[in-house]
Amino acid sequence: MLPVNKHCYFTVLRLLWFFSLLPHILPGQNAPGSQIDIYRAQGAITVDGILDEPAWTNAQVAKDWYLNYPVDTVRAPFQTEARVTFDDQFFYFSFICYDDASPDFIHSLRRDFEYPLNDNVGINIGPYNDRLNGFFFTLTPEGVQREGIVIGGGAGGDAFNTYWDNKWYSKVVRHKDKWIAEGAIPFKSIRYKGGLDEWNILFDRADRKRNQKSSWIRTPIQYRTGMFAYSGQLIWKDPVPPPGLNMSFIPYLTGSLSRDNEATPTESVSDMQFGFDAKVGLSPSLNLDLAFNPDFSQVEVDEQIINLTRFEFRFPERRQLFLENSDLFNRAGLPEARVFFSRRIGLVRDSSGLFQRIPILYGARLSGSIDRNWRISFLNTQTKKQPSLGLPAQNYTVATIQRNFWAQSSVALTFVNKESLGVSSEDSLTYFHQSLWREIMHNNRSVLRKNTFNRVLGVDLELLSKDTKWHSSFFAAQSFDDFHKRGNLTGGIFFEYTTRNIYIRLRPTYIGEYFNAEAGFVPSYNVYPGQINFKNSINYNFYPSHKSIVSMGPVVEINHSYIPGGSLTDKEYSFGYAFNFVNTATLELTYDYTYQQLTNSFNPIDRRRYTNFSAGEDYDWHTASVVLQTNTRKLINAMLGTTYGGFYNGTNLNINGQINFRYQPYGNISLRFDYNDLRLPNGYGMEKLFLIGPRIDLTFTDKLFLTTYYQYNNLLNNMNLNTRFQWRYKPASDLFIVYTENYLPRGFTSRNRAIVFKFTHWFNL
Repeated sequence: MLPVNKHCYFTVLRLLWFFSLLPHILPGQNAPGSQIDIYRAQGAITVDGILDEPAWTNAQVAKDWYLNYPVDTVRAPFQTEARVTFDDQFFYFSFICYDDASPDFIHSLRRDFEYPLNDNVGINIGPYNDRLNGFFFTLTPEGVQREGIVIGGGAGGDAFNTYWDNKWYSKVVRHKDKWIAEGAIPFKSIRYKGGLDEWNILFDRADRKRNQKSSWIRTPIQYRTGMFAYSGQLIWKDPVPPPGLNMSFIPYLTGSLSRDNEATPTESVSDMQFGFDAKVGLSPSLNLDLAFNPDFSQVEVDEQIINLTRFEFRFPERRQLFLENSDLFNRAGLPEARVFFSRRIGLVRDSSGLFQRIPILYGARLSGSIDRNWRISFLNTQTKKQPSLGLPAQNYTVATIQRNFWAQSSVALTFVNKESLGVSSEDSLTYFHQSLWREIMHNNRSVLRKNTFNRVLGVDLELLSKDTKWHSSFFAAQSFDDFHKRGNLTGGIFFEYTTRNIYIRLRPTYIGEYFNAEAGFVPSYNVYPGQINFKNSINYNFYPSHKSIVSMGPVVEINHSYIPGGSLTDKEYSFGYAFNFVNTATLELTYDYTYQQLTNSFNPIDRRRYTNFSAGEDYDWHTASVVLQTNTRKLINAMLGTTYGGFYNGTNLNINGQINFRYQPYGNISLRFDYNDLRLPNGYGMEKLFLIGPRIDLTFTDKLFLTTYYQYNNLLNNMNLNTRFQWRYKPASDLFIVYTENYLPRGFTSRNRAIVFKFTHWFNL
């Protein structure tokens, strides 16, 4: 017998141990592009959370899921299995989510739940097979639904839009060692291209009670599990059903009673309105949406803010009319200059700074895909004349055509037109709302001119690497109006680079002196005579071997702004350090240096009561900030932030945050607050500004909700109460009762109040 070398013996043992771990550590398993086959179901399927039909027994299984967070190097300790099948009417999916008997983490029973605050499992499908656009459908262990659209492949802050609403069916059954979810999506509820035998598909699961995320396709920790760059391929072994008549009719009826106590004399108005939405599938992937006399009374009021900057704040769009395929419009340009912003339609600020609704007469939108590479979106809406606000009837047209190429890249051309109708030269200037006139220089003097039209033409080029490590975009736009023929160009570049440890962002932009996008969003429009921006940031992430910390690292931002001619107007240097903890808590420490040379006069509090900062003056100051988010899984948790330091020629102490109490899963009480102790010398203003917003959110069942929201903002000198009751009596069909009232803080005097009921029903024709 040959002698055995002890060193060789242990070497062989180590190799055997290493190869035994390969299935758990090699990145090749469940790689992007992995395939799952789908077959037509043989026999009927009942959506009951019991997977006893032959179609489920014979379906291919997406298994061996990997963790994405808090680590991305091992398989999930609690595995998930996904299956798919279909028949002539429905696309079916199911999940077996292995678990233990510990309580699920459920924030509420509200539909379209907050993703970070609930255990959930979901499917993303890309029916265009372009790794850019698609839909997601998600369920919690309590059976609560969440659906929406995927934009731009899932990259970017607005990549998942939950305001898209549609009809689908599901059932969840809880067991001691697992929970089973089953869903059925009508083919009529989604858009898809005919003739394709492959779709993009991905499955992911958020195990919030353990602060873990996992997915079928192995996804690096620095990326979201919902990104199509890390999706698989759904292979249709049997043909996708050809679309039949795809038409939905959603009528509504509203009744309201309102009272305006600030009018002279006091006005009480009762009203009854009827309108409808209609969805017509012109092809499997091209849809026509029509709205007559649309009503948005059920949409939640905006969360008020204390804005001490010179720039306009961008509130989110929540109205269904403007949501589907909205990425083609909303992503045109860069954040410094968006050529279209749908909230410009049907909303206008009054003299007190609050938004007033402008009735919309109709809306029509044609959107979707022409073929594998071409997408279009066309929107036309018209608002009604509002003499009390100085607004004529206005028509808005927005059109975009997009050409996809390479893996996830595209080029798009966008045209926006705003037209004021019925405006004649005899109309008095005092009739117009401030948005309908312009102050221009004529013969070396300032004159006011009426503004009847505005047009913008823009082009965007998006380049995204297959693994999303590199992302860049380029845009250019020009505006057209009656006032200026030059200086109305804008353009910019966006570049970002993302790896496991480093994130780099560069965003230079140029805004022409007279660039005017009235139906867009240019926050600096009334602040600068044109602007050149350089906004740059870099983050570095460490992943320490620490039982409490997932990641940590420095964050650096450097921003410079210039006006045409090269004069520096703004610079900001920000240095921070951020921690992400295993228990979901986060902590960020930041130091900021700010310099501003003003190009216009303003006062952050009230320019009518205090001395204004004047154009040409320059200021610089330093601030320090701390932001802490406590463990979100606790029944009581909070986000707390404070900033102290200079502010122009004085100081400001800011304390802000939100405290939350959860009575799982039926009730949530939160208190949002923002306090500023602003001390400016020499008559510039010394005020204690605060905003307080308690909110009670009751979810009695997954179909019955009551929300009460109160806001007091002493900067706006307004108190607002909004109460909304919702009963989803059938899928995508609702009854709403909404009560709203605005008060003057002194004496709680009612300014106005209204109660509205709204009834909607979704018919598939």
